[in-house]
Amino acid sequence: MRSFKSSVFILVFHLLEGALSNSLIQLNNNGYEGIVIAIDPNVPEDETLIQNIKDMVTQASPYLFEATEKRFYFKSVAILIPEKWKTKPEYVRPKLETYKNADVLVAEPNTPGDDEPYTEQMGNCGEKGERINFTPDFLAGKKLDIYGPQGRVFVHEWAHLRWGVFDEYNNNQKFYLLNGKREAVRCSARIAGKYQAEHCQGGSCAWKPCKIDQATGLYKEGCEFIPNKFQTEKASIMFSPSINSVVEFCTEKNHNKEAPNPQNQKCNLRSTWEVIRDSEDFQKTTPMTTQPPAPTFSLLQIGQRIVCLVLDKSGSMTNGDRLNRLNQAGKLFLLQIVEQGSWAGMVTFDSAAHVQSELVQINSAAERDALTKRLPAVAAGGTSICSGLRSAFAVIRKKFSTDGSEIVLLTDGEDNTISSCFNEVKQSGAVIHTVALGPSAAKELEELSKMTGGLQTYASDQAQNNGLIDAFGALSSGNGAASQRAIQLESRGLTLQNNQWMNGTVLVDSTVGKDTLFLITWTTQPPQILLSDPSGKKQDGLVVDTSTRMAYLQIPGTAKVGTWSYSLKASSQTLTLTVTSRASSATLPPITVTSKMSKDQGKFPSPMAVYAKIHQGSSPILRATVTAIIESVNGKTVNLELLDNGAGADATKDDGIYSRYFTAYDTNGRYSVKVRALGGINAAGQRVRPQQNGAMHMPGWIENGEIKWNPPRPEISKNELDGNQVCFSRTTSGGSFVASGVPQAPIPDRFPPCQITDLKAKIQGNKFINLTWTAPGDDYDHGRALKYIIKISASILDLRDNFTESLQVNTSDLIPKEANSKEVFVFTPENIPFENGTDLFIAVQAVDKSNLKSEISNIVGVSLFIPPPTPPEIPTPPCPDINVNSTIPGLHILKIMWKWLGELQLSVALG
Repeated sequence: MRSFKSSVFILVFHLLEGALSNSLIQLNNNGYEGIVIAIDPNVPEDETLIQNIKDMVTQASPYLFEATEKRFYFKSVAILIPEKWKTKPEYVRPKLETYKNADVLVAEPNTPGDDEPYTEQMGNCGEKGERINFTPDFLAGKKLDIYGPQGRVFVHEWAHLRWGVFDEYNNNQKFYLLNGKREAVRCSARIAGKYQAEHCQGGSCAWKPCKIDQATGLYKEGCEFIPNKFQTEKASIMFSPSINSVVEFCTEKNHNKEAPNPQNQKCNLRSTWEVIRDSEDFQKTTPMTTQPPAPTFSLLQIGQRIVCLVLDKSGSMTNGDRLNRLNQAGKLFLLQIVEQGSWAGMVTFDSAAHVQSELVQINSAAERDALTKRLPAVAAGGTSICSGLRSAFAVIRKKFSTDGSEIVLLTDGEDNTISSCFNEVKQSGAVIHTVALGPSAAKELEELSKMTGGLQTYASDQAQNNGLIDAFGALSSGNGAASQRAIQLESRGLTLQNNQWMNGTVLVDSTVGKDTLFLITWTTQPPQILLSDPSGKKQDGLVVDTSTRMAYLQIPGTAKVGTWSYSLKASSQTLTLTVTSRASSATLPPITVTSKMSKDQGKFPSPMAVYAKIHQGSSPILRATVTAIIESVNGKTVNLELLDNGAGADATKDDGIYSRYFTAYDTNGRYSVKVRALGGINAAGQRVRPQQNGAMHMPGWIENGEIKWNPPRPEISKNELDGNQVCFSRTTSGGSFVASGVPQAPIPDRFPPCQITDLKAKIQGNKFINLTWTAPGDDYDHGRALKYIIKISASILDLRDNFTESLQVNTSDLIPKEANSKEVFVFTPENIPFENGTDLFIAVQAVDKSNLKSEISNIVGVSLFIPPPTPPEIPTPPCPDINVNSTIPGLHILKIMWKWLGELQLSVALG
């Protein structure tokens, strides 16, 4: 039987094969190179920030080196400096480094004072994260007591980013019971401190020992674990690197496996060091025998955008109306997407290259119109992609270096010589975005975007899917401020018959509206077009281009906020409608949607995960309706509802990242991805504090026996939340991926139910155990599983490592619900001791109709707590009937004694 650890490693390696990442980081002889730290364009100019970044990395490198047993260090870092900052001789132009592929972003917080460092993690345990987020105040050392030294925190975040580990604290459950004892969620358990809570009475407050909740046995809400400032325990960095003695990650020897923290929940009780040890980085390195050098830094300043279109006009472009569709998409890019002040040029190619336009700076509509007139009108000849690329390099070099320039390469043809210019592409320093059009585009095309960090997209010949326009619409600058980028609000298409109407609405929210464009295309005859603003006023001024079969309307100024409506009437042809806009204000962040696949290559039956991130600045948008539309090379489309529920493919609930597994392969070849997001229609998009993976906000410290409290985390007020509910609509391209190994139909069932990752348990009535979880599906998170297997054990490791031999719970009455439904199951433990102080551990496994089994769920524990009985009240004995006027000697003394004894018994009873 294969060991648990080896099977987990193989699973993680299998999932990460072909993983899609835009990061430029390389591990070279134990040193991390190519790290990109970007300063957001909206950060005010401050040269000390650059030095603060250097200091953080320089301090972090030896800390990382020792924490990883002399295996890793930071070798080289590029710092991206905003274009609006003053230029300096030491600032050079970036090559492949952009804001889109930055590993660390330094930006102002949405809520002033909320300087919590965190890392975006879309994937599960062992999968690389997306980006680390810091604020200028954090880097300036203004939050030292709260989060710890900046260099140490960087190593904490690096472990999230690079190795896919998780935090070893839990803000949602700070305490747990184990062997009848209350424990703080921490790692290791040897970290010492006190339990304190704020008690207020009569207008004054003081911190006192925590009170116990008699129902649960845990400390009452408001209780905090306050660590000692100075300790000897060395682990763990993923709990809090701010503790002075902490210099290591938890290992299997000191890992607190019973603590209900994200690391245990997501990584099957493995310590952070075990996950790091299973990483690809660890497998290909050995410890160093010498001290590493200090990190080196390059200072890169963003410049004007330089982009050259390289467009295929070979004979095959006459198929499927491709050349005309290229003209429609090219016009959208030149009229709307490419930013003002950019430089743009154009090259076409067949068996040779042809320069259509040298670089021109776009300062007005005149330059845009002139460029659109250079789009290819005739298609003929063969396909030589390298000729087109070499010509584009020459065009750019007439005015600029190719470093940091962009090439948009579109082709529909096969070219077996494309690899001959790979070295030239690598040496150029240019970013190449690829657009594969139709089923026969060169198979090596995506290698160009992969090696340069460009976007890879695919568009089928199905015009109603609007794939080509979506691909060009996604090509806004990776370096401009968010307020300058084009944002796609809508993208729809429909084939109409017999004077049918294509009706719909478009939401223009308050965060967008500038430079709004409505674009309509058709395949044969101009349709009847009716367009109205939110007040019902019909819009005039459509520019109709019959040669390209498109019409567009540019809304002057800022478009009205509200619901715009359109009606398009036609017969026997395909219509599409696309709406783009820009931010309404340079200071109000627009709501943005970015989408990606977990991998750029999917090998059946390995599932792909679709991700869509919906944010306004750094704040997530929650409860939106998000749909991914995935189209295969056959033209077949699949709609997936993406969810932010912390189950299935979704790593974290309510973080504004919506996810779902894709298993509906129907053929080998390219697949395109488009995401549509709506808020405020079926759900309210609402901004709240994100659920973040990052450094812990330390409530305070015990120093010399006294508690020194830190300022509390800033809270978002209810009024602020209510004010940010917003109706919006967005569509965006999620790029493309290539599938292989898909068998011919009928495709066999090779997909098990997904792992349950949000299992929760609680004691109910001192007798029952109440379980809740999100239902998996028949195929990962789709459909309905056949049954559940629930096992219990008094040993958490026995349950993990010997699940099949553990005690099974009777689930004959438990019928699985549809995937992503809430499951509730209540049972009484049988054939196992369950008395006061008993700890039980529980896990669930789902089984589908093909008897394929999921991984076992996250393991949860319950501890039976029966509060001690309240002592019975002792009744006060009645006083004897004594006449106070009696003349019996000493009688008044006897009366006093009786009274005193009664009061004494009462005081004992009240305790």
